[in-house]
Amino acid sequence: MHSHKFLDPLPQSGLKVEPKTDLEASIRRLIDEGGGWIDFARFMSTALYDPKNGYYSSQNRQIGGSPASGSDFVTAPELTPSFGRALGNSVAQALEESQTDEIWEFGPGTGELARQLLEHLGERVKKYTLVDLSGELRERQVATLLPYRDKVRWVSELPPVMQGVVIGNEVLDAIPVNVLKRNAGVWFEQGVTYSQARTGPLGFEWSLRETPLRPPIEEGFTGDYLTEIHPQAEAFIQTLVQKFKRGVFFFIDYGFGEREYYHPQRHMGTLMCHFRHTADDNPLVLVGHKDITAHVNFTGVALAAQEAGAEVLGYTSQAHFLINSGLLEGLEGVESTQRAPALKLINEHEMGELFKVLVLGVGVSFDPLGCERGDRTHTL
Repeated sequence: MHSHKFLDPLPQSGLKVEPKTDLEASIRRLIDEGGGWIDFARFMSTALYDPKNGYYSSQNRQIGGSPASGSDFVTAPELTPSFGRALGNSVAQALEESQTDEIWEFGPGTGELARQLLEHLGERVKKYTLVDLSGELRERQVATLLPYRDKVRWVSELPPVMQGVVIGNEVLDAIPVNVLKRNAGVWFEQGVTYSQARTGPLGFEWSLRETPLRPPIEEGFTGDYLTEIHPQAEAFIQTLVQKFKRGVFFFIDYGFGEREYYHPQRHMGTLMCHFRHTADDNPLVLVGHKDITAHVNFTGVALAAQEAGAEVLGYTSQAHFLINSGLLEGLEGVESTQRAPALKLINEHEMGELFKVLVLGVGVSFDPLGCERGDRTHTL
């Protein structure tokens, strides 16, 4: 749903933003009901998805190319149509292998990826369903997809039985996470409280509670350690797999396999916020005004999918996936101004290596085009 999100942190001085007092009051109520504390997943869920005032349900123009548009980040489909064309080649194979003709896209952003896929795939797609929670983005999606209105529909709840191809581009990183902190050998869950100060603003603060929760790997940990676990993302994957009788899933996001995610040297966690094309790691300020994300533990997602009955068909870097799917062939004869954004998708120091692609199959098994060379399933 978001940026190529490793933007340089920039100073936010001089930026005047009105606090979302209703949203902050809602969170304080939740904290009061929780006995003075809520876990970070509850805070993140409310800050992002509160139906009235949350980040994704508001009228903020979240996705766009520059801060001047009032946007906070840019995603691959907005950078270049080459993304949709290359992904479309892999989706075409998946539609054929699964003998289906419909696509389900989660967190479809501006609708630009849907437009690119519908244009590229033509009659191979009979139905395209967008699953979205965003108010502001829905209007942009409707406008973008006007030429395909006979094929497109929106849902906010999933039917009991599904089939087809699932696309999730930068979706898993926006699913709420729990934050764990190891201090002096003891594990705590890092949640949120608010200060009771009688003067000044009632600000949100981090607060630790001892917990039985653990990251999946603790090998080699010494000293203090901050990290995230992803029970909600794993539950989402399992629910989705169980609903599908036949399908192929493509999840594209920034993240790592488990051994890299919980490496002893990665001791500061991966929480990141995005606001006006700047990045910071403090989700407790500008609540409701900025995006909150965490990197994806692809091992956890893959294991959850397998437990629910899916098969891991492939896992690779975005660079390998897009090159295998024909990105470079599509750039022949293209002007250099259009070629540069496409190369950003595959350059190792930009999006090519940090972003990964996980391909899952339910009731269908094949070797995905995008994972032909450079498959890393063995690293999960």
